Amino acid sequence: MNDTQGVRVSKLLAERGLCSRREADGYIERGLVFVDGQRVTQLGTRAAPDAVITLAPEARATQARQATILLHKPIGYVSGQAEDGHQPAASLVSAKTQVAGDRQRFQPSHLKGLAPAGRLDIDSTGLLVLTQDGRVARQLIGDDSKVEKEYLVRVEGALDVPSLALLNHGLELDGKKLRPARVAWANSDQLSFVLTEGRKRQIRRMCELVGLRVTGLKRVRIGRVRLGDLPLGQWRFLREGEAF
Repeated sequence: MNDTQGVRVSKLLAERGLCSRREADGYIERGLVFVDGQRVTQLGTRAAPDAVITLAPEARATQARQATILLHKPIGYVSGQAEDGHQPAASLVSAKTQVAGDRQRFQPSHLKGLAPAGRLDIDSTGLLVLTQDGRVARQLIGDDSKVEKEYLVRVEGALDVPSLALLNHGLELDGKKLRPARVAWANSDQLSFVLTEGRKRQIRRMCELVGLRVTGLKRVRIGRVRLGDLPLGQWRFLREGEAF
């Protein structure tokens, strides 16, 4: 292990899903990271790609306390920071809006560092994940994320077989090809979209390319976690044993 060869320890921690790079830097500064059994305290330290890297129990305990929240976002709220007079979705997270029967009790500390793991447009509704846990954020929105997101999309316009095939694979946005999707009719006026990427206003723009107009969009699943019967404007904690 030295300063000129190898890979940054913070990057290795993030790549292995142990924490985010920002969290890794904090743990390194606090002396809570070990490389091949040796404590690391210097930011920027590098290690061999196959080095054994572990977090101290204190760091793991910190992670265990980090909250991940599932919110049924209404139309009119933005996913991230407040903009153009619209409130951020996180402003809906309070003791009053926690769904009845949720086992974990809300604490104001759950709002510290709470950030959306992915976007949901202001005119869309459905499942939005807010988390304090960098591991969850990286899993859902990291560059290499393959986690599926499922949407029910109400559309107007005619859709023929070739256009439906294009929605599944063959379209591009901003000069870049889209990953293959799974698009099919859910009922007479709604399409089901299953995507593994989240380009800005992707579904609406995809539909425009084949002559459709989106009149309603709702995210109903992220990975293995479903929106289910979570009421609009309410939220719950990600449950123990539940994972994306």
